[in-house]
Amino acid sequence: MGTIRTVRTDAFRQDAVHIALTSGLSRRQVAEDLGVGLSRLNRWIATYHESEVDLDTERSFALEKARHLRENRILREEREILKKGNYILINTQYIC
Repeated sequence: MGTIRTVRTDAFRQDAVHIALTSGLSRRQVAEDLGVGLSRLNRWIATYHESEVDLDTERSFALEKARHLRENRILREEREILKKGNYILINTQYIC
């Protein structure tokens, strides 16, 4: 007779990783308490760490993009001010 395979939800996996990382218990103890294998729990933790690195990278790119957009806006405003100042200087030279 075949074995029954238990499917774990993503929420269960995330909770298991959170418990394993924050409870102070050994990973073996957490795995036994949750009814999963130690190697499976270790894989979930490794996957969690990889996704955290991806999120940090995305966050830093988003912050950098926002900084660049703000800098571009300021530079455009400064350019417009210089254009207007140039126009005023040129016109006052002809008037005097």
